[in-house]
Amino acid sequence: MKKIITLSMFFVATALFAQEEAKKLTISGSVDAYYQTNLSSTDKAIVPVLDDNDVPTGEFVPQSFGTSFANETGFALGMANIILSYEGEKSGVVADVVFGPRGDDAIGGYNLNQLYAYWNVSEGTTLTMGRFNTYLGYEVISPTGNFNYSTSYLFSNGPFSHVGLKADFTLGEDFSLMLAVMNPTDVNNNLVGGYALGAQLGYAGQFLNFYFDDNEVLGFEIDYTGGFDLSEDFFLGINGAYQTSDDAGFYGVALYPQLATCDSFSLGLRGELFGRHAKDGSDLPSVFAATLTGSYSLENLTIKPEVRLDSWSNAMPYFDSDLAATESLAAFTLAAIYSF
Repeated sequence: MKKIITLSMFFVATALFAQEEAKKLTISGSVDAYYQTNLSSTDKAIVPVLDDNDVPTGEFVPQSFGTSFANETGFALGMANIILSYEGEKSGVVADVVFGPRGDDAIGGYNLNQLYAYWNVSEGTTLTMGRFNTYLGYEVISPTGNFNYSTSYLFSNGPFSHVGLKADFTLGEDFSLMLAVMNPTDVNNNLVGGYALGAQLGYAGQFLNFYFDDNEVLGFEIDYTGGFDLSEDFFLGINGAYQTSDDAGFYGVALYPQLATCDSFSLGLRGELFGRHAKDGSDLPSVFAATLTGSYSLENLTIKPEVRLDSWSNAMPYFDSDLAATESLAAFTLAAIYSF
């Protein structure tokens, strides 16, 4: 009887230990795909592909917006994203692995979106080292973190990820501070010789972000990201940024009003003004992009129909249905996103 009790206690202890360990290890991720068709032009491959010397290669691709991801017509793949997180008592690791066109466009190799270890030095201080997604901007690489399926010009021209060391500080109930030293943005192996400095000051959900790399890649960027709950069902997100390197760069502002009509359906609009600036340039092209997105959730599946219109000033980068140059392009996208 004593032996049976001892074995029973052993199995109970083993089960409790395994259960406790399972709490520390989590697996999550997402899979997405979409359909896209141009409303103001043909879906045929009509844009010539240029080599490194801007010489046509004889190949053509369908035209799309000048932003990252969701840039194919017809049925297309996004990415498969698997995140493994292990959290210890004071430290942990995260491995964020991606596969597919969206991931390939974002990470530049290794199939690793994020790979970092962290140490909770104290209740208000955390050190993180490795590759982590950028702290600048309103949008992120994973479609589960964005309301709109297509991405903005601000997101596409700013950093995607950083490799380096950062320290996060909780300064009070509402204030936070992040300081970082990193490779230049989106550089896995530092072959340029320089480094980047980063900082973020947060207050009550509003964030002022800074990045500087002495013109190694991005130069200097200042970015504001925030938002406000204007009512129980209505949220307004805001993103603004200014970037410069060698007296040239980009600027932009985007508004993200979002309305929850019921528990399963929301409607959101992204209005963005984006342009280029240069010390010796005047009247450079800018673009206004309006994106209307619906979001319907069914368990872990989200369906997003989206209509987008981009219109440029002082530029005609698109072709209409008659293959004549035009400043505007309109498209419809239907995306399916499953998260687990």
